[in-house]
Amino acid sequence: MITLLSIVLFISNTYLNIHKYSCVKKNIVTFCCIVLFIGNNAFANKVAPDTVYTGIYVTSIHNIDFKQKEYTVDFWLWLKYKNKAFDFVQNLEIPQAKTVAKSFSTVDSSNNRIYLLMKVQCVMKDSWKISNFPFDRQKLRLAIENSQYSSDSLVFVADTIGKNYDARFALNGWTIDSFNVSTGKRAYETGFGDPTLEKPHSEYSTYKVRIDITREAMGLFWKMFLGMYVSFLIAYVCFYIHADSIESRFGLSVGSLFAVIGNKYIVDSSLPESSSFTLVDTLHGLTLFFIMAVIACTAYSLRLIKRTEIAKVHKFDMIAAQTLLVLYLVLNIYFIARSNGG
Repeated sequence: MITLLSIVLFISNTYLNIHKYSCVKKNIVTFCCIVLFIGNNAFANKVAPDTVYTGIYVTSIHNIDFKQKEYTVDFWLWLKYKNKAFDFVQNLEIPQAKTVAKSFSTVDSSNNRIYLLMKVQCVMKDSWKISNFPFDRQKLRLAIENSQYSSDSLVFVADTIGKNYDARFALNGWTIDSFNVSTGKRAYETGFGDPTLEKPHSEYSTYKVRIDITREAMGLFWKMFLGMYVSFLIAYVCFYIHADSIESRFGLSVGSLFAVIGNKYIVDSSLPESSSFTLVDTLHGLTLFFIMAVIACTAYSLRLIKRTEIAKVHKFDMIAAQTLLVLYLVLNIYFIARSNGG
């Protein structure tokens, strides 16, 4: 703006020195005032985009589909602004939403200001962190933009008066740790086909919601892993079967091995695919390893029986039984506590 003013004044002084007639002076001064007025308005519009005051009140979060990485959220959304061209009823954009349904909307345009209130239901796609499942903590994210106007034309300002969610709404199996609302800009490395842009880059103002939730895990944990632990105990009981029934000991151990493998497939079927090693993989892998250790100990006992060292077999079984049980319990407690704490 300073540069524009300097140029206009320089041109004005130059012409005033050259032309001595008063009519020319008046025309030039008038011209300069017009240029200054237009330049000032353009500059003001560039740095002062219209403000949209935005608030949200979440009434329900449900249908959390862990396998498909999605959930459904119902909320009230209100927006207050002056520019009627924004038309959020038609131009409301919710990135990462699978579906958006507006069940109700009302517009109040009195006092030269638009007040828009709408009820929205969205099926949101999100990414889950499953490394500590079922002791996992998730972040549910929701963002609101205007699909037609960039951050040069409008900016969101959060309306933080009052609560942002209904503390009584049912989020079965989860606890809400925090509910954060913020505003910012979202960059898109594309011009969306606009030939006037020098480079393919666009920025849109965004209103962001982040909900941190923690799973109430103990009930789900025992539902998913009880069969695995029972299978290990069946294999562990083999140490207390008399050495004369060595075939029964092998049969129980091998059956327990396949039972654990089957349990893992059932648990994995309810989880999204992941390349990381999760708590589910750790506990099942640990159980398979210890059942294999039971089978190895049984094989050694069979070798001692072939040598008719019955007393030595009994002593070895008792030592192996206590050692494997203590190690198995300690390692399970360690991995579970680490996941629950992280």
